[in-house]
Amino acid sequence: MSQPGFFTVHPRRLSEIALRTRSVLREGSSDDVVIETAGPIESAPIGAISFIDNPKYVKHVESTQASAVFCSPKYADRLPSHVQVLVNDQPYKAYATALEMLYPSAAVPQPVTGETGISPKAHICDGVLLEDNVIVEAGAVIGKGAAIGRGSRILANAVIGENVQIGRGCTIGINASVTHAFIGDNVIIHPGVRIGQDGFGFAMGPGGHQKIAQIGRVLIQDRVEIGANSTIDRGSNRDTVIGEGTKIDNLVQIGHNVVIGRHCVIVGLAGVAGSATLGDYVVVAGQTGVVGHIKVGDGTQIGGGSGVNMNLAPGSKVIGYPAQPVRDWVKMNMLLKDMVENSKAGGKREE
Repeated sequence: MSQPGFFTVHPRRLSEIALRTRSVLREGSSDDVVIETAGPIESAPIGAISFIDNPKYVKHVESTQASAVFCSPKYADRLPSHVQVLVNDQPYKAYATALEMLYPSAAVPQPVTGETGISPKAHICDGVLLEDNVIVEAGAVIGKGAAIGRGSRILANAVIGENVQIGRGCTIGINASVTHAFIGDNVIIHPGVRIGQDGFGFAMGPGGHQKIAQIGRVLIQDRVEIGANSTIDRGSNRDTVIGEGTKIDNLVQIGHNVVIGRHCVIVGLAGVAGSATLGDYVVVAGQTGVVGHIKVGDGTQIGGGSGVNMNLAPGSKVIGYPAQPVRDWVKMNMLLKDMVENSKAGGKREE
């Protein structure tokens, strides 16, 4: 390989990193060390910064070659003397901040062509409003009457529909399409995302299924991130809403009229069916299905592979298919395990 990585590193002194992450250096640590890269605790080289948060990786702290490590107070004395220790109650978050400092281009999809401003190979229709410092790359199409806020970037071959409004500091990834939508500030939309297509709506009957026109919109609030190849349908007769700060993984399906609250996390291959409502700070783990027309209360946590088919009270913790309280699910599986083991033992006695 001619290049060891895809991202340009910006070396930082440990004093800068400690200040930005609000970390406290362990007594005897030097804040003058220059950090040139980052990596996992077990393989980070000299000059790298790392972190320890999960107890599974504590076995690597004594052998690490990293020059600096974020850790909580309970691990601070276990790291060897050659390591500069940054004590922080949230070491993983601190490490994330350090990564942004060292690799500022890695957190957001970057322009492919390296062009600044408006590419002559982009197609921009009449009546489009572009504020200052907008980048529109080759192959991108922006429909009539659309508005793009200051500092936003429309990457190669992305399509922005007629009258769509996109706020400031947004990134619309390669080959993404955004129609029938209003998008807030600092939103990241990764490659291949589809926003604003019509939802799955039909009046079904014995004579066939008549398509129902979907006349709603998609409203995406500030600081939302939507992973690659996810889809968000526009509303049918109401709006589909994604709340402030919500993070959606790759390959997630959000149906029409869905309302998702603030700061939710929805993990890959999950699906939320039409007209479901999720409160604030809901976590939906991977491969979970949420049926339509139900309400999931604030702070609910839904385990992976679950099927949610009823309303859930705020603060619920559920798993399984159909979803049930975690404690009940654990008890049921223990009982089933005991029944299988007893059955095997009984069969052996009969022999």
